[in-house]
Amino acid sequence: MILRKTKIVATLGPASSSEEVLERMISAGVDVVRLNFSHGSAQDHIDRAKLVREIAARHRRPVGVLCDLQGPKIRIGRFENDKIQLAVGDPFILDATCTLGNQERVGLDYKTLPAEVKPGAVLLLNDGRIVMTVNAVRGNEIHCTINAGGTLSNNKGINLKGGGLAADAITNKDIEDIKTAAALDADYVAISFPRSAADVQLARALVRAAGGKANIVAKIERAEAIDALEEIIEASDVIMVARGDLGVEVGDSVVPGLQKRMIRMARAQNKLVITATEMMESMISNPVPTRAEVSDVANAVLDGTDAVMLSAETAAGAYPVESILAMHRVCMDAEIDYDSHLLKAKLNPEFQRIDESIAMAAIYVAHHFKVKAIAALTQSGSSVVWLSRSNTIVPIYALSPEKSTRRKLTLHRGVYPFPFEEESHDTEKVIYAAEEELLQRGAVQEGDLILLTIGEPIGKQGSTNTLKIIKIGEHRTS
Repeated sequence: MILRKTKIVATLGPASSSEEVLERMISAGVDVVRLNFSHGSAQDHIDRAKLVREIAARHRRPVGVLCDLQGPKIRIGRFENDKIQLAVGDPFILDATCTLGNQERVGLDYKTLPAEVKPGAVLLLNDGRIVMTVNAVRGNEIHCTINAGGTLSNNKGINLKGGGLAADAITNKDIEDIKTAAALDADYVAISFPRSAADVQLARALVRAAGGKANIVAKIERAEAIDALEEIIEASDVIMVARGDLGVEVGDSVVPGLQKRMIRMARAQNKLVITATEMMESMISNPVPTRAEVSDVANAVLDGTDAVMLSAETAAGAYPVESILAMHRVCMDAEIDYDSHLLKAKLNPEFQRIDESIAMAAIYVAHHFKVKAIAALTQSGSSVVWLSRSNTIVPIYALSPEKSTRRKLTLHRGVYPFPFEEESHDTEKVIYAAEEELLQRGAVQEGDLILLTIGEPIGKQGSTNTLKIIKIGEHRTS
């Protein structure tokens, strides 16, 4: 059994589409797969989600599915010869009416860009590798001078330094893709480039209207999102520290501090955090990560992130399984040194709910009494969320009859969900069955002390109100 607290999200793509590779990835420790809706057809995504869940069922462990919406395409068009070379000082035109680009100009997918930039603005293309200053805007043409040159190829992204572009976070394509996410029963839906809580709320409403139950992930990618960070976190279930576009807009040197700040703010609101982008980028073509990448992943773990994400490493790289194993190894070693302070993430002096009070009581006992595990019998998973935020070194086993609950809990730090079906309403029989499940899974042994949270009367959702200290095998009845 993998007792890694930090969860691993792996992006699927051409390198990770076959059943054999997916099986190895899940065996290596993937907790959540990311379906990137910028690529592939709706049926591709539905088929991949189905295959992942079939393999996960064979391995008797849930694997979550995260559908990542493309968001607005703020990109250049295509070139006659696919790419050009730009040198410092070259003039260049971004032309909303151009069909095929050349050495002098290129078209725009985002047709309103000329109306949204002014002379003096700095545009960054291809993840900031190409930098150009706007000299003038003449109708549909943006006349620029190259400040940092290099190769510019088809369909590269455009960012405005400092942010400020008006593109809607949710496009018509996203609305259709949300219907696909609902059809494949996604556990999480990620919205790209949100600027405010309203963007997140709209995404949630669209997911619910499509019949989906997915939790909403807000990808923090825009400079404007930093100004609205608190309200975006409050409106979402998860935030993703999407360091690529964010770094281009606000400056790469600012991102490490923002990452730490976002993790602190999310944990303070009991929301989840995924740290993403180029975490093990060199493993696209190399079987081992660089020391800098190891430090990057480890520092995210030490900051308290719930999950770390692999993108091109598993989607298109030569070593998708090795990337997961490397990330697993780094997370495990970093967690040894993780500073676990009692109730560190609990900032409010009073508890607002009974299940929260039970969860915090369990954490207090776990820190002051030698127990092997915390077992939470849960339907909705709400009590487990409180347990997960506490930084306890004791593993938290979530035993739930609800498949959707188990899959969503795959993203929660330090939580290991199991299927648990028990029709009896007799508390002692349910506890006996829970002990047997934990024993069969190898989570505990005879004689171990565990903490068990349960709701009484049995079977009532949202009623976790009891904490028991149990010695495995001592008081069970057949």
